[in-house]
Amino acid sequence: MKKHIRLFITFLSFVLLMSIHTASMAQPGGPPPPPGGGHGGTGNEPPGAPIGEGMFMLIGLAGLYGGKKVYDMRKSLRTED
Repeated sequence: MKKHIRLFITFLSFVLLMSIHTASMAQPGGPPPPPGGGHGGTGNEPPGAPIGEGMFMLIGLAGLYGGKKVYDMRKSLRTED
């Protein structure tokens, strides 16, 4: 029974972490500023910050770290028996 509860908590935390990514996207704040004439700007760029790639890297590294911790924990349990 403990195994099922632990699996459910792990699955729930994974789902919550994946849903945070969609909620943390930058939203447009209004009209873009006018283009500057002197530095080669030819048009307006859409507002918003590209934070999606960093979020994927953060989630991936957290998953790798958690996987290493689980691996180490299982390895230590096997050596105790």
